[in-house]
Amino acid sequence: MMEDGNTVWPAMEESEQTEAQAPTNNRPKWSNGQCVLAMPSSSAFNPNFDVSLCCAALERNGFQIPITDIVAPLKSALEVPSVRRYMVFNSALFHFIMAPVLYVVLWCAVFSTLHLYISISDYWVLCLCVSLVSIFLTTAIIFVLHHSNKEINMNLDVRLIQVNERLVKHKLLVAVADWVQNCTGNLQLYFVYWDMAHCLRTLTETLERNFVANDNQNKVKKTMSHLVLVTEVLVADAEDAGTDVEQASDEHSHLLTADDTGNSSSPSSPGDAKVTINHSLVPDASLPAQAKAYQLLMTYSAVYVKLLVSQRLSGPSHHRLRPRRNHCNNAPFCLCQYIKTKILR
Repeated sequence: MMEDGNTVWPAMEESEQTEAQAPTNNRPKWSNGQCVLAMPSSSAFNPNFDVSLCCAALERNGFQIPITDIVAPLKSALEVPSVRRYMVFNSALFHFIMAPVLYVVLWCAVFSTLHLYISISDYWVLCLCVSLVSIFLTTAIIFVLHHSNKEINMNLDVRLIQVNERLVKHKLLVAVADWVQNCTGNLQLYFVYWDMAHCLRTLTETLERNFVANDNQNKVKKTMSHLVLVTEVLVADAEDAGTDVEQASDEHSHLLTADDTGNSSSPSSPGDAKVTINHSLVPDASLPAQAKAYQLLMTYSAVYVKLLVSQRLSGPSHHRLRPRRNHCNNAPFCLCQYIKTKILR
């Protein structure tokens, strides 16, 4: 859950003090962006991650994480049948298999269309033209699919926000990434070490020293306008939520509620009336700069880690060319710089 704007920084400071009091020999020296654990899926066509093994492996690496902060959030985010199907059809392996099938389908469609309307005596010329057109169309479609995977994913990355909100207190971020290597799909759940304190401080300073506050808010709205969660809740729950929103301030609003992740606490029967509620992930303009920065960092944490571990972060590779105040030595730029480049420019 999204912590309220007044308690974000003290909570992280408390986490740091707890770590400082713990024995230092239990945890190796980690740096931002360093992969702590990569848990492969048990099957490429039925994605499933053994959360109990993740807990044991993280504990061996010195991360003592309560079960309530990792097991239940991960299961609610990734073990939904619709999410599993999405991971299969949106995986790099499925795109790899789909490419030749798509080429054959396009070749047959273009050939049959041109053959009806164009009379060519030399069939090899027609076949060559059809092949070139099919290759171009297939490449364009695969390129669009590959480029879309570099953007934030509402069906996967956003569902992991609630997990990262819990794990960031233990200086970890989680994401799901996959790619094809040696004709084999690699769908893995990654746990990356990340100390959010520096990025939170830098992004807060950026938002505070921006004199054109309205222009900054307009940029955020324009970039994140499509990030809307559509959920179905019972009428009684919606009325209760509306009452709570009226009584509570905007600083105490949650980024993701239980209903957004598929864990509704109130039982429902088939006859219960439901209403559709839209939740925008755009930070509210009335929030303080620190709360806005924290919400932006959590929103884009999963997609950043996904691009980081798959080495798809575009930027200068040489360390001398990297931008200043980079809080990650394993990437061209850190999470706060990614947000400033993606949203605030």
